[in-house]
Amino acid sequence: MYKILFVCHGNICRSPMAEFIFNDIAKRRGFTGVFAESAATSSEELGNSVHRGTAAILSRLGIDFSAKRARQITRGDFTKFNLIVAMDSANIRNLQRLSPPESCVITRLLDFTDNPRDISDPWYTGDFERTYRDILDGCESLFAYLRDNKII
Repeated sequence: MYKILFVCHGNICRSPMAEFIFNDIAKRRGFTGVFAESAATSSEELGNSVHRGTAAILSRLGIDFSAKRARQITRGDFTKFNLIVAMDSANIRNLQRLSPPESCVITRLLDFTDNPRDISDPWYTGDFERTYRDILDGCESLFAYLRDNKII
């Protein structure tokens, strides 16, 4: 099983959106050898459910996220997961400070696309649709990368 951990600041907007969208893509395409989860670099939202903006998009897509609660990344996650995918450069820096020397690969989601960049935080922008488009593009590109490189 290839395991991916999506990470953002609070684990209520971007990273859970990526988690559920990626798992939905894998399920619809019949790939059972890959699995995604999500976590936060901060402790601010621990135990909270996904933000209403993320919830609206996932609900519209027919994706059940009801059991999701924000959690903070742990030191063990760096060896439990094959790949840690951050939503922006700030979270990359935080992850690099937290990661042990034997850590898995850490990268940004949109680094898998033709237009590498940070995914804007809709907590601040309010633009959940733009975040969704970026995350969908990133997840599709990540899935293609994993498939094309025979990782999954």
